[in-house]
Amino acid sequence: MTAPRPAPGPAAGQPAAPSAGSPRPAAAAPPGDPRPAAAPAASPQPAGPLSSLRVLDLATLFAGPIAATMFGDFGADVVKVEHPAKPDPSRGHGPSKDGVGLWWKLLGRNKRPITLDLSRPGGRATLLRLAATADVIVENFRPGTLERWDLGWPELSAVNPRLVLARVTGFGQFGPYAHRPGFGTLAEAMSGFAAITGEPDAPPTLPPFGLADSIAGLATAYAVMTALAAREHTGEGQVVDMAIIEPILTVLGPQPLWYDQLGHVQPRTGNRTQNNAPRNTYRTADGTWVAVSTSAQSVAERVMHLVGRPELVGEPWFATGEGRARHADVLDTAVGGWIARHTRADVLAAFEKAEAAIAPVQDVRDVMADPQYQALGTITTVDDPELGALRMQNVLFRLSATPGAIRWAGRPHGADTEAVLTELGLTPAELAALRAEGAL
Repeated sequence: MTAPRPAPGPAAGQPAAPSAGSPRPAAAAPPGDPRPAAAPAASPQPAGPLSSLRVLDLATLFAGPIAATMFGDFGADVVKVEHPAKPDPSRGHGPSKDGVGLWWKLLGRNKRPITLDLSRPGGRATLLRLAATADVIVENFRPGTLERWDLGWPELSAVNPRLVLARVTGFGQFGPYAHRPGFGTLAEAMSGFAAITGEPDAPPTLPPFGLADSIAGLATAYAVMTALAAREHTGEGQVVDMAIIEPILTVLGPQPLWYDQLGHVQPRTGNRTQNNAPRNTYRTADGTWVAVSTSAQSVAERVMHLVGRPELVGEPWFATGEGRARHADVLDTAVGGWIARHTRADVLAAFEKAEAAIAPVQDVRDVMADPQYQALGTITTVDDPELGALRMQNVLFRLSATPGAIRWAGRPHGADTEAVLTELGLTPAELAALRAEGAL
């Protein structure tokens, strides 16, 4: 297991966890602790700040499960519910090793996977029993699916009025597109992201990873924590309606405002921006690439002095980011020409000495060896019973008093079914009946 993430300052005494407000079965072990028969053995670690929470992750693929991972990283007891015959497709996405999907090892970390067919009577009844012990449910079925199984908000809130139900879908719970299948790729297209990404004379460009899903996952975690904070005042849970098409639009900035007030439609500009210049990637003498940013006026002035073009600072247009952006050709020629005559090491050293903003363009090999990432503990090692030592991204942020930790990587399909349901109070006979029904 990995140790808790390094904290940015002296460790302080750990405060008591906040009240979750949802009862636990008497037989249950402390939420978030590895279960002797279910989870890998781990060295003792302090309980995370969310250790009083139980989260049921009913979602598949990325946005919903990413949100659930955020809770598990800080101690929540996350029970991953998968269909007995159709596991979360992320188990099969991307490269695998020895038949084990590597993406799942990241996405499924700190979760206890169980199998349950919610469309069967026994599966429905068991889910309601789990919901009575939970604080949060995260789901991403198409709108109406839970209702078709008699597992909608009226049924869930009846067994647990303090429950928070996070519903993560492509287009939200209502509107003309609500019942369409929705994926992050569609959000990247619809939101305006693809329209502004790529070279001016090239097609719109989609990211080669789950950008919209990841943004929506982080937004969902924030929304759920907001709902839990509200519960402290009202004593009641509520529904979170998260449409994947919305968070990515939020992070795109003031485009709607620009269009509303000026009729301005942001075009594709490649690595350039209409907000400031120089801002681009530049090739060094030894064939590598660096990225330069001059969002701050003072940094732009330092760069011009560094590359031997101080006279440009005196130009009237240089005084604003927008003015510099209109003269990007001149500035790119000055900066790119200077960088092309120097090696990457010399370029980085010169920019650092001048207090100008620059970074090497790194691939994952560079990231794994980067000294800043190493200092932050951004990549950590997790011991895994299936694959041995795994290196992956650490928890997302550092807390000085109650740090998060990766207690285990993603576990096999259904590995904790018997343990979780036994904790819930199900007898061997009841488990056998569920298996006979096909609900497990």
